[in-house]
Amino acid sequence: MNLPMISRKVAAALLAPGLLVAAWAAGVAVFRPEPFLLPAPGSVVSALVGQSGYLAAHAATTLGEMIAGLAVGASCGVVVALAAARFPQSAPFLMPAIVTTQTLPVFAIAPLLVIWFGFGLGSKVAMAALIIFFPVASAFYDGLRNTDRVALDLARSWGASPWLVLSKVRIPAALPQLASGLKIAATLAPIGAIVGEWAGASGGLGYVMLQANARSQTDLVFAAVVILAVTALALRFAVARLCDWMVFWQSHSL
Repeated sequence: MNLPMISRKVAAALLAPGLLVAAWAAGVAVFRPEPFLLPAPGSVVSALVGQSGYLAAHAATTLGEMIAGLAVGASCGVVVALAAARFPQSAPFLMPAIVTTQTLPVFAIAPLLVIWFGFGLGSKVAMAALIIFFPVASAFYDGLRNTDRVALDLARSWGASPWLVLSKVRIPAALPQLASGLKIAATLAPIGAIVGEWAGASGGLGYVMLQANARSQTDLVFAAVVILAVTALALRFAVARLCDWMVFWQSHSL
């Protein structure tokens, strides 16, 4: 990918946020809302600069929760998908359980996770993993189940064992679907971490938002949201690059 193409992509990615900030600044200038209702963009920038160290420390906490939750949730999703594909008789029991994990409202589960895992890292990782688990397990299982029949028949005609068929044929063929699930999971990881922090935490960007909101420091709330968005985009970009390496034979995109 050459430099002009990268520059065009960066410019395109910054266009929508730039228009949003311009509209925001224009709205504040015209309607002049109270700062605790809607601060000006300049106030948010001041909060970002003035509280940079404080925000960076809490952002590191949230990023650690997101990465750990992504690792745990993705690993569990891969294992469950492999089990359902290797032992088809278990699929009628496993797949409804996977779907059930997504029907429960996360705000109802979060306090229970805090009770079970405490106010530390464990409850936040568990919440993020619970949200991440479904897209990875569902996407990977669909890929494993829909492997090309010709390839399967050819492998079996050569006497390949079920485990060899799974490892050499079905898993490689399902990697593009797994990559799609991982990209979706990376986008959902911040939700799990922040909801977990809102339920109870002593650090993280969700904690910062709650504390700032209680003090009507709306500019600090917006600053935390901006950092969360940047952190989430960075994680999504890193996972996308990993997926591009994993399925190198396909066209790459964010």
